[in-house]
Amino acid sequence: MNKLDALFQFNQTALSLHAERQKLIASNIANADTPGYKARDIDFASALKDARAPQSKLAAPGLKTLGDKGPMDTELMYRSAVQRSVDGNTVDIDVERAQFAENAVRYEAQTMFISSKIKAMLAAIQG
Repeated sequence: MNKLDALFQFNQTALSLHAERQKLIASNIANADTPGYKARDIDFASALKDARAPQSKLAAPGLKTLGDKGPMDTELMYRSAVQRSVDGNTVDIDVERAQFAENAVRYEAQTMFISSKIKAMLAAIQG
């Protein structure tokens, strides 16, 4: 694999992980009022590292391993509840909104980065 392929492969993997994480967070928000629902997430940094080179997995702080496989064979984890509710739901809507916005910004930044790389390559080719 040459450097160009590696660059595009890395960005494809990162964008796919961002998109899948966005779905998980949207699912958490959609189930904010579902009794007993446990908020789920993936550890993005370790998922991206595993996608590039499979290694042993350690849970990020605030996340507990669910044991299920998530998008792109990542480990799904429970998000620790900041404040427990009476019905057992662990979704904190403020946390989910913040995570949703952060993930959206990172997705947009990733697309801007790869777009700038493509423009630079086109400029180099066209002279």
